[in-house]
Amino acid sequence: MDMFITLHDIDVTTDFIKKTLKVMPRIGLVLGSGLGGLADAVKNPIILEYKNIPNWPLSTIQGHKGRLVIGDLFGVPAMVMQGRTHYYEGYPMDQITLPIRVMQRMGIGTIILTNAAGAINPDYIPGDVMVLTDHIALIGMAGLNPLRGPNLDEIGPRFPDMSRPYDREWIEKVREIAKQKGIQLHEGVYVCLSGPSFESPADLRFLRLIGADAVGMSTVPETIVARHGHTRVLAFSGISNKANLDGNTETTHEEVLAAGDLIVPKLTALIEGFLRSFPGSS
Repeated sequence: MDMFITLHDIDVTTDFIKKTLKVMPRIGLVLGSGLGGLADAVKNPIILEYKNIPNWPLSTIQGHKGRLVIGDLFGVPAMVMQGRTHYYEGYPMDQITLPIRVMQRMGIGTIILTNAAGAINPDYIPGDVMVLTDHIALIGMAGLNPLRGPNLDEIGPRFPDMSRPYDREWIEKVREIAKQKGIQLHEGVYVCLSGPSFESPADLRFLRLIGADAVGMSTVPETIVARHGHTRVLAFSGISNKANLDGNTETTHEEVLAAGDLIVPKLTALIEGFLRSFPGSS
């Protein structure tokens, strides 16, 4: 019999974090591979190591510091995850999405998700940024849905709607910010695979055929859990490598991390613009 994260487990973690805080965060931010530098913008941070937080999954991947950074981010109280965990690290789906549940129990109404993703769309190049307009939950279709198991009725329904996983109002706001700042912003569909192996050329051609623009190993489970609890989601992919549709190039994790140097300034500008205009920001 599988064991699943319970509401009690979530609340133990939530209560531990809340005891360290004077101001409750209003925004949650999850930083993907090579994008942890965004956390440096948090003012007067309270920093909690994942290893010291009850029930919190530990990141084992280079480029994920494994810290919770809580403080003022561009005028908004924010909880920033400097690194995340993935299914391929050996955690069950409800464990890797526990942080989203904690954010929901803390009353956070909007979550910003970021990831490093491989290009499928041949027009994308490393260093580009894509805002997610939709996703293909291939990992969930294969049976690894993070809502598998007993439903947490206190948070959301057994069969949640996924017709608008990414908030259209927030996408429009980011679209305007990108235009103002002169940042090229792609809008596209992200597909989530389990990893950790990168995709073969045939994999990529198949994913392109079904409508994906970028591919990665995260974000979609977090989005599903967020929307289950009616949390609004804004998500970005930092394009870390070009589409390898013909098999003539090799993809490495080092390449993914290096692309972060190009992506972080653009993401920082977009997220700053979004938060400066966020309702109630100081």
